Amino acid sequence: MELTNNRDGGVSGDALTSPDGSSERRHKFSVNQIHELESVFKVSSHPDEKTKQELATKFSVDKKQVQFWFQNKRSISKTQSERYNKRVLQQENEKLRIEYAAMREVMKNSICDPCRNKDTTRNENVDEKEILNEHARLKNELAKIAIHADKSLGSSSFLEGSLTSMMENFGLELNEVDFGKYLSSPLPTNLDVTLDKSMLLNLALDALNELLKLAMSDEPLWVRNLDGGGETLNMEEYATTFIPIIGIKPSHFTTEATRSSATVVGNSLTLVEMLMNESQWVEAFPCIIGKVNTFDVISTGIGEGKSGTLLLIEAELQIISNVVPVREIQFLRFCQKHAEDSWIIVDVSVDTIKEGSQQYKIEKCRRLPSGCIIQDMSNGYSKVTWIEHMEYDEIFVDHLYRPLIRAGLGFGAQRWMSSLQRQSEFLRVMASFVNSTVDSKGEIGMGTLSQRMTRSFCAVICATSHKWITIQKENGKDANLMMRRNISDAGEPIGVILSATKTIQLPIKSQCLFQFFTNTNLRRQWDILSCSGAMENIIHITKGENLESSVSLLCANGGANENNMMIFQDTCTDATGSLLVYAIVDSSKMNTVMKGGDPSCVELLPNGISILPDLSANNNKEFGSGSLVTIMFQMLVDNISTADLPQKSIVDANDIISHTIHKIKTALLI
Repeated sequence: MELTNNRDGGVSGDALTSPDGSSERRHKFSVNQIHELESVFKVSSHPDEKTKQELATKFSVDKKQVQFWFQNKRSISKTQSERYNKRVLQQENEKLRIEYAAMREVMKNSICDPCRNKDTTRNENVDEKEILNEHARLKNELAKIAIHADKSLGSSSFLEGSLTSMMENFGLELNEVDFGKYLSSPLPTNLDVTLDKSMLLNLALDALNELLKLAMSDEPLWVRNLDGGGETLNMEEYATTFIPIIGIKPSHFTTEATRSSATVVGNSLTLVEMLMNESQWVEAFPCIIGKVNTFDVISTGIGEGKSGTLLLIEAELQIISNVVPVREIQFLRFCQKHAEDSWIIVDVSVDTIKEGSQQYKIEKCRRLPSGCIIQDMSNGYSKVTWIEHMEYDEIFVDHLYRPLIRAGLGFGAQRWMSSLQRQSEFLRVMASFVNSTVDSKGEIGMGTLSQRMTRSFCAVICATSHKWITIQKENGKDANLMMRRNISDAGEPIGVILSATKTIQLPIKSQCLFQFFTNTNLRRQWDILSCSGAMENIIHITKGENLESSVSLLCANGGANENNMMIFQDTCTDATGSLLVYAIVDSSKMNTVMKGGDPSCVELLPNGISILPDLSANNNKEFGSGSLVTIMFQMLVDNISTADLPQKSIVDANDIISHTIHKIKTALLI
């Protein structure tokens, strides 16, 4: 019997098979009729003859047609139930495997540390009773897992195999009598069992299940944005569907929750490695991630893959503006292989997890289940669905940026997805140079240098690297000034560095502004470093499919100026914003890089401009027709012997910012 489901849950098909094996032409029930049949089915999946006859009479069909509908509906329900049970079994099985891995780590850390003493004899300080208690604790934990799995799976053979494997790995024994005792005897209650890692694991699994449900759901849970760039979570629907896994939202917090899907260069394993490796993760999202520290590796996973890896991470997330504070979060990151060709990576804050008598403090924000599902495609790409769900205290956010952040363009899924796409395309371009028959080490060096420059620029604006001293707060006229002293970092000039930053509103769309700033023929209209004349691209490397995202080396009038200096520039743009970062560089050192030399020899003091869409409703302008522009310059202040910055340096820094803003507004006729 061939069956398919229609959208209303009924059964459709040109023919149905009767119990005697014959095929008859079916009657296509209307939507209202299907709803009524569904109502009867909910009461009884096997209605009596009288009920079937009443339905047949009401619908003006033969009673067999009604009988066939219920028969097919039962078959479909059974199939769906079996699929659901299979998924539950798979999840429970995976949970057992992860718990086993976590327990193995606990055993390794708690028993093996004393054995690392250089003395080959038994350490006299080791308490044998403590080891026996640990042995008993592990058996107790295995018993809990066994009983939990027995309730979920109902398969003693499965449990026996799983527990035997676990016990063998711990160097314990388990026979049939022991196994029966585990399932029949009550659990001991007098053991001091540490639950910290178990609690973290349970939170990670709950977060993974929520992320999966969010990824698989559509309307009414998700509402597509008007610009078509992503989706926003319907919070009323979410509240009725999900139980909070990290506690109720604080009353003064605001919620932002978005989803975005796209294809990304690279297979799932490559992307998983990028997201699970700390340095690669920061490299992929330099505009979003300020600082990151893997605080603890709770589980290293199972086997050589990343599946089952559970990390505790501290990070600072940022918007490239000095008036938006960074978001400091501590969260779990859990990686799980979902199927042969798909992976799940989920993050969730640990605000509600207690450690001893202490509890993590909820300050400015927290991260609800967020992350991505990565599925391999046949063309060397992956389909990525990204979900970001955060709650934060809006009082710390400048009013100009509140609409942008609420829309998800500040910290939302679309911004993470755009950054991931850009980085993946950039890595593909760099790989093409590696595999090229032509010596392209120069291009690779310039690519590496551009990433360092952009990462440094973002970190300076948001003060997420180094220790900065605030000299002057931004006000209506003057810029935000900070200073620090570089003593040993070879990647930038040695001495005292002064940064000047200011954010302004401009009534021009973001993309139009970006095109203005990146037009080399117009550069002298705003860049005080380009007053000598037009700039020319000496080298131009496109970083991906978006031709406006590129790395360039610029020179005045096509050659190095009298000071032997050039401008090195990195640009990127997408719907969430644009960035132009540049620095004056020594032409001789850049020649070394272009010939394949080490790019770390180039000292960089990056300047630049960040452009974000202005979603506020100021001046009754068209929604989103303006831009929020952050301008940042750095200057080296020589020979400072005291902690005080010369007043002239402060005046010069303010003049550079104000003069640049004046030139921009004049050129744009504002």
